[in-house]
Amino acid sequence: MLIPTAPRRPRGESIVPMINVVFLLLIFFLMTAQIAPPEPFEVTPPDSQSEKPAEHNRTLYLSADGEMAMNDARGEDVFTQMSDLTEHEPLIIRADRALKAEIIAALLPRIARTGVRKVQLVSVAR
Repeated sequence: MLIPTAPRRPRGESIVPMINVVFLLLIFFLMTAQIAPPEPFEVTPPDSQSEKPAEHNRTLYLSADGEMAMNDARGEDVFTQMSDLTEHEPLIIRADRALKAEIIAALLPRIARTGVRKVQLVSVAR
């Protein structure tokens, strides 16, 4: 007695090439993305009327207590990092709104002695 063989089902498309493309895209986006470093401490900028955003070349963070941070430098070490700025490159100051203006005003001559000629104060639009 002859037993008929069951008809073979057609093979579906392989999903492996699509998985390879997805992983390649994931690697591409991870390699090309610029991940911003976290802020060294919480800063609440003051309010402002301007809508123009500040450029983020180099940022000096000032806490409400007057603590300074720039990249990995803390305290007085930030002034050595400021000397790397070019004459046309602005220094971004991101100060807490609770910081007294007198502290920023006293800080500006010290910043000028490092060779920085352009300073931008970050604020939040109302």
